[in-house]
Amino acid sequence: MTISDNKFITQPSDKTPYFIPKVDTPVGTASPTNESEKIPKLFTPLTIKTTKFANRVGVSPMCTYSAAHEGENVGKITPFHIAHYGSFALRGPGLIIIEASAVSPEGRLSPEDLGIWTDEQALELKKVVDLAHSQGVKIGIQLGHGGRKSSGTAMYNHLMKGVGEKEFGWSDIPGKIVGPSAISFSKDAYVVPTELTTEQVEEIVEKFGKAAKRAYDISGFDFVEIHGAHGYLISSFLSATSNQRSDKYGGSFENRIRILLDIIDVVKDDKHPLFVRVSGSENAPHIPEAWTVEDTVKLSDFLIQHGVDVLDVSSGGNNANAERRKATQGYQVPLAKAVKDHVGEKLFVATVGKIEEAEFANKVVEDGEADFVLNGKLFLKNPGLTWKWADDLGVKLAHAKQYEWPFYPPPF
Repeated sequence: MTISDNKFITQPSDKTPYFIPKVDTPVGTASPTNESEKIPKLFTPLTIKTTKFANRVGVSPMCTYSAAHEGENVGKITPFHIAHYGSFALRGPGLIIIEASAVSPEGRLSPEDLGIWTDEQALELKKVVDLAHSQGVKIGIQLGHGGRKSSGTAMYNHLMKGVGEKEFGWSDIPGKIVGPSAISFSKDAYVVPTELTTEQVEEIVEKFGKAAKRAYDISGFDFVEIHGAHGYLISSFLSATSNQRSDKYGGSFENRIRILLDIIDVVKDDKHPLFVRVSGSENAPHIPEAWTVEDTVKLSDFLIQHGVDVLDVSSGGNNANAERRKATQGYQVPLAKAVKDHVGEKLFVATVGKIEEAEFANKVVEDGEADFVLNGKLFLKNPGLTWKWADDLGVKLAHAKQYEWPFYPPPF
């Protein structure tokens, strides 16, 4: 008998440089309790390119504002991030999306944001990736640039306030805050951005490509998500309310979406799924030329042509005068549904926004309104949300060995 055949010896994972028990089945994988049982679609696997997601429940990218804002560790993960993302990975979501990580220093949303503009930052991120992979969980990273909303104070300090050098920011440094046009998101909170030249836009596109290469080649992420939502750089290019350029990146619909398509073209490959997050609507029907769900549906055709696999549909964030909408359960699902009804099987769609109940989440997927259900705040409150939803639907999942045995004990 070899060591590997001895069931009383705990086998180590080969995904981490430290000891952690090897999982036999990816955490979050559902198994029927009897042959006739149908697994709810929310807990069925989904394969995109070479990546198999164990279920359709995902952790949304959520900024934690917990990276150093000065010194040699600017933009790098800390033990906090490993504990934070590890708490999700150990409990089996189908996917985790790491918070918005800047492709350049001045592209950080806040001084405390993560970055992936250096190889050293990417190598540190590998620690989170390795932990997720030790559980068989798929993990990606959201690549972003804050544009005219860069250099904001961390949202646990204030929800909307740009900061300067004395707060480790850069909003008071001429030329550091940039956008498609010299239009501030809110003059009470942010400075007027410097309009990017055509050449500068092209340089930012290249930075996204380099960041994606680091994410794959150094960190080992399973996928990347391009952040094109919530009024940050790409989002502000999409909307005619914030993009009044006259070059190839402004004017017509096709020109305004060009930066996103250019970024997609330098990020995509044949192996890794490519996600794009957009605001499905600017939530500003009273403002002429604001981005609408019809625009998102139109955009989806271009995304398919350029090789996007998943469209992650959120809303808002690009206009300070947008409507404030009551966040009822699934309030953003209609935006995802509008896209899904249009694209059918040609594009996977993710939905997000106050989806609190397992039955509701499963119905969204069963009814074909979306392919993935992402959640943010509920995962913060309960990292075991996937497990809870599985229990609510009567589904048995594979769990991390350290957590599974008290609930499903081995024989005496």
